[in-house]
Amino acid sequence: MRLDQALQEKTLIGDGAMGTLLYSYGVDRCFEEMNLSHAKEVRNVHKAYVRAGADVIQTNTYGANYIKLSRYGLEDHVKAINTAAVQLAKEAAGEDAYVVGTIGGIRDIQKEIPSMEELKRSFREQLYCLLMEDIDGLIFETFYDLEELTTVLEIARQETDLPLITQVSMHEPGVMQNGMPLMDALQLLEQKGADVVGVNCRLGPYHMIQSLEDVPLPDKAVLSAYPNASLPDYEDGRLIYPTDPTYFRTSALDLYRQGARLIGGCCGTTPEHIAAVAKEVKGRQPITDKVVPIKHPSVPKQADASNREDHLHDIAKERRSIIVELDPPKKLNTEKYLRGAKALKDAGVDSVTLADNSLASPRISNTAMATIIKQEYAINPLVHIACRDRNLIGLQSHLMGLHTLGIREVLAVTGDPTKIGDFPGATSVYDLSSFDLIHYIKQLNEGISFSGKSLGEKTDFSVAAAFNPNVRNLNRAVGRLEKKISYGADYFISQPVYCEKQMVEVYEATKHLTTPIYIGIMPLTSSRNAEFLHHEVPGIKLSQEIRESMEKHSHDKELSQAEGIAIAKSLIDAALDLFNGIYLITPFLRYEMTVELTEYIKQQTEKQERKISNGIHII
Repeated sequence: MRLDQALQEKTLIGDGAMGTLLYSYGVDRCFEEMNLSHAKEVRNVHKAYVRAGADVIQTNTYGANYIKLSRYGLEDHVKAINTAAVQLAKEAAGEDAYVVGTIGGIRDIQKEIPSMEELKRSFREQLYCLLMEDIDGLIFETFYDLEELTTVLEIARQETDLPLITQVSMHEPGVMQNGMPLMDALQLLEQKGADVVGVNCRLGPYHMIQSLEDVPLPDKAVLSAYPNASLPDYEDGRLIYPTDPTYFRTSALDLYRQGARLIGGCCGTTPEHIAAVAKEVKGRQPITDKVVPIKHPSVPKQADASNREDHLHDIAKERRSIIVELDPPKKLNTEKYLRGAKALKDAGVDSVTLADNSLASPRISNTAMATIIKQEYAINPLVHIACRDRNLIGLQSHLMGLHTLGIREVLAVTGDPTKIGDFPGATSVYDLSSFDLIHYIKQLNEGISFSGKSLGEKTDFSVAAAFNPNVRNLNRAVGRLEKKISYGADYFISQPVYCEKQMVEVYEATKHLTTPIYIGIMPLTSSRNAEFLHHEVPGIKLSQEIRESMEKHSHDKELSQAEGIAIAKSLIDAALDLFNGIYLITPFLRYEMTVELTEYIKQQTEKQERKISNGIHII
């Protein structure tokens, strides 16, 4: 009898964790490779679960794909590892259990790496290796990303008519990572051709039961549940799961009552846990009728719109807009910084932007300085957020804090690596890339946290993204802009441009985009400053003409600064004909320079407007 037919007649018992047992033996390596090097140990784990009462055992192939095996230098052993895994499981199962080929999810909260095309290639290779070994079905488990799971499910359904088991994982009970209710996710998987839909990993029995309470029985598919033993504890440098198998037995009955027909275990479960489950529900007649309470989901309320200014991306679409970067000071005296912020406000800038420890060097928190200039001078701050310094927890907490403070303009950047900064031995976190960060900030704008649960209120962030036009292949850089737009970027802020010809090239390459670009201009202060920027700062290149011009005045500080201002004004003249958004970068807190350039932009804009007005009047 086929596995899917058996599930129509009775409740089946799945196995428990493979990695947990191997880890408990003192193994902390690539568990899938052990199919080759420690075949006896793997076979014995399978046998232990069959003796405990498991009707369905999984091959030890959760991470046996090209992408995950490459972390261990084993990417050329995909076929050998998967083939051996099926053979070991079959030897242990005999005629007493079904053998399903396990394929685990690859994506986590980072959506950008690896790409979907890489995922497809890696999945197809493992799929074909498993299908060649005459398995009884396939199980796709621990998928947090529903897009990834539906993609591989569709491919598998085209390749085989074997029973397909699909199991999602949730960070929060009842909701997927993208905020979709579990019920909707399982219904989608059923529509895509899954024979079994369910949940595994991350949650213990309590929260998994709670999640399934809101899930009706599928029309055609059946439900499965593979909870973790409990929340893990950390003891003497090792993760342990202290749950009593007796509790797992009681929980198995509750999972059965929620309609689960295939019940096993995930992280922390052992043959003792599975034996307890088997004693309680093995062979029971499936639940065929279930009442699901009607719930009215709460809709996150909109962020408070009172007394808020227009977003910068809206301003740049309507008129000339000027933003000025004034980086927080590296020392604790803030007097000069605040004078500069006030001067820029008085000059009429639309926003003061504050970098997030640029060049990986510590400064006063940009959130602290942004709050002060917002509250004391009514300045609209644009806060840069680097992925380098905060993990996922810190990033979401930080953004929630900015929302609470009423700060709505943010720039999402990956951040310079720590090795170039003041503390080269510090850790670079990079839980997310700038692409991922843009995506998740927009998810907050829907009132959904990074993990998928409701925030109770929608944020109202306008998300800027960085643009570096100082590259050899401008078209490739524009391709990155288009990708960032697809992730949700509202506007772009560019690295400084030091060539009028390049300004035109950037315009021509980006004029098809409707997303505004604030073109970067940073006045030079000296010849040494120019040479440093050109040779040592990533993403900045100066023309030979400008470097020579600054060199001519290297003997005089005031003349050098005046020449830097003149060069910047020339660049501004070129920019004003092409871009509505101008991004001035203040060098070394010399805000007098950017104040002067702001006033110059205002004057030139008024001249342009008068010319246009006169032209219209003549017509």
